[in-house]
Amino acid sequence: MPFLLCLKKKKSPEPLGRSIFQRHTPPVQQNYQALLESCLRNKRLFTDDAFPAHISSIGTGALLKKLPQNLQWKRPHALHKSPVFYAANRKQLDLCQGLVENCWFLAALEALTFHQDILAAVVPQNQSFERKYAGIFHFRFWHFGEWADVVVDDRLPVNEAGELLFVSSVDKNVFWGALLEKAYAKLYGSYEDLQIGQVSEALVDFTGGVNTRIKLAEAPPDLWDILTRATYSRSLMGCQTHLGTTKVLKNGLVAGHAYTVTGIRKVTCQYGPENLVRLRNPWGKIEWKGDWSDSSYKWELLSPKEKILLRKKKEDGEFWMSLRDFKIHFVDLVICKLTPDLMSQEDGKKWMYSLKSGRWVKGSTAGGSLGFCNGNFWMNPQYWLNVLPVEDSKKSPSMCNVVISLMQKHSTKHRNRAPHLFIGFLLYKVQRIYQESNRKLPPGFFTRHQPVNRHQVFLDEREVTHDFHLEPCVYVIVPSTLEPQQESEFILRVFSRKHVLREMGGNTSFTLSKEIVDRYEGRIWEDFFTKHFEQNPEINAVQLQRILNNISWRNFQNFRLNFSLDSCQGILALLDLNATGTLSIQEFRVLWKRLLFYLEVFQKRDTNRSGKLDLVELHAAVQETGISLSNEVCNLMAIRYGDPDLQISFESFVCFMLRVEIMGEAFRNLTQDGKGIYLRESEFYNPTSRVNSDNGISKFANLKSYFVSSVSCSGQSFTKGCGDFSPKVSPTRLWFNANLWSSVEEGEKLECDTKGRVWEQGLGTSQPPPYGSIFSNVHKFPGV
Repeated sequence: MPFLLCLKKKKSPEPLGRSIFQRHTPPVQQNYQALLESCLRNKRLFTDDAFPAHISSIGTGALLKKLPQNLQWKRPHALHKSPVFYAANRKQLDLCQGLVENCWFLAALEALTFHQDILAAVVPQNQSFERKYAGIFHFRFWHFGEWADVVVDDRLPVNEAGELLFVSSVDKNVFWGALLEKAYAKLYGSYEDLQIGQVSEALVDFTGGVNTRIKLAEAPPDLWDILTRATYSRSLMGCQTHLGTTKVLKNGLVAGHAYTVTGIRKVTCQYGPENLVRLRNPWGKIEWKGDWSDSSYKWELLSPKEKILLRKKKEDGEFWMSLRDFKIHFVDLVICKLTPDLMSQEDGKKWMYSLKSGRWVKGSTAGGSLGFCNGNFWMNPQYWLNVLPVEDSKKSPSMCNVVISLMQKHSTKHRNRAPHLFIGFLLYKVQRIYQESNRKLPPGFFTRHQPVNRHQVFLDEREVTHDFHLEPCVYVIVPSTLEPQQESEFILRVFSRKHVLREMGGNTSFTLSKEIVDRYEGRIWEDFFTKHFEQNPEINAVQLQRILNNISWRNFQNFRLNFSLDSCQGILALLDLNATGTLSIQEFRVLWKRLLFYLEVFQKRDTNRSGKLDLVELHAAVQETGISLSNEVCNLMAIRYGDPDLQISFESFVCFMLRVEIMGEAFRNLTQDGKGIYLRESEFYNPTSRVNSDNGISKFANLKSYFVSSVSCSGQSFTKGCGDFSPKVSPTRLWFNANLWSSVEEGEKLECDTKGRVWEQGLGTSQPPPYGSIFSNVHKFPGV
């Protein structure tokens, strides 16, 4: 059944029995820039002979039976009057799976959208159907240790009605997804070669990162902490459901299907906190129906603001579920990280990365595993690894975190025409007498010594990865196939804080190691959490101001940032979904990740390094973030947040972008058609609707209250600057959040109905009412 193809099929290993070693076929090398210029110069559209518009590019197997009789290949200009390569203002892919059952590919692609810079590396953004258009496009994939630039023409397979047969976009004029899929199919032989795969494979192909696989039935106790570090660092996550005989289960999940992990959130319910995981079905439809699904009663247990900003009542394939249900209904979690510090908790440190290519050759280096007891295990390639101590490690100097990855290369052009071999590796600690020798360890060594990883499991997967906590010492890595005399090429990757790697035997040269560090993380991040959140699990606006103004911001050495208390109160009010008046560590992580992103965008668009953006630069910066705002709205924001010369500082840019992002999220969750929020006449004239109801007036009132400073009420939203929702006296009870006191202007009064006390906002000397105070009268609460 098609849905079973999302998971890797297990097949028995087959001895290849070749007398001549067959090398992996590298991708065709084509120079995109030279081909583009040649086409433009000759005024012709590119046709790719290396991956022709022919049935051979689709495949030779079962996929052919799904094709329409009148298959055609057409360019996007023949399919739409105004084709677009990439819609920069879309926050998510909005791609639809086609006839190829490659949910694993789309699930990995979906994860890329949360890291726009990684996506831009895979999908170069300076391509279009207008400027310098010649029918040629290119994409970049990490392919067995090297980045491969794959060139394709834009002829796409369609049916007689002009509908794309494979990946397409919800917006029918957007074609980057279809072209990316074509490039990936070219890299691996054909469209049919994408039928079977794993999320982990595509994640590595998109990033060159290292995978961590967690079996959810045996999940570690700190799974939530691992998810948290992965979410707020540069990691991509995917998962898969259990196999089953039913395609779509009663609970809404698809059996044997790949999903993308798109976020996590700890929410505050009436009965206590709950850990939630957000997932997306790459089909763009068919969602989970259990607790915390779109229609679940559980949402009524949250505050109105948290409910509005998290809940989506749309059939878009994205949904929330509890961590408990996630562990029950999904088989495994795959986390792909650009640096291997996820499990070690040593964020922001520098890591070393080494790569060696090797091969198992029949009769020479294909010794097989120890389990076959044929005495040939020593013949396998051996790699000398010296793990060195690191002085600044938080861990004990006697232990070092090391990640070792073994990846086999398929021997044919087509990735799925030959089954994967069962592969693995053993790691041995080496005594001093063997440490100085360049010779391979003799057979007797392996009979007298036990490997560090005694319970090594051989898997018929493309890549096998293991994390180790090792003492600084010399080790030997022995990669092998399960059975002897099986041939293949492979690459061996080692990640650690500090090490030396070389091959033993014939080639004794040391491997040149690269230094890698996650540029979104750093020592600031680590020191910062240690210093502030171990002492204060929750921080208020004053503490937030102190933190932000005392950070040594990168690229801002020439002038000092100064977040005002008012700005910090505004930031806190936007991010404090559970209305505690403080930020938790997870809420601060959201802020921190956005701050670093905004800083990068701000620096890129501040071309004269003045520390401020003018109107033109502001427009460019907003567009850079992927948000689409009209010139009118952008200009109004410049008036609101800019100085008298309409110059926007970084602090103002942060407040501006946070408000726009959260407003946009609230709008998308409330709108039914993506165009507006509509009220019936009776709703418009009824200002006493309850906030926690789903009618239009409460949604509209709450939506406005997030955009401008406000005081929220259980029956109405009294918003400064919105006259229609600001009566002189409210007949309803108002629950006051102390951190919103700054939104009440001078001279405005709040009268408490429990003690008869009156609070009047004066010249900054009046203390705010106690958090959670109940009021029945709101005096002098004018509009504009």
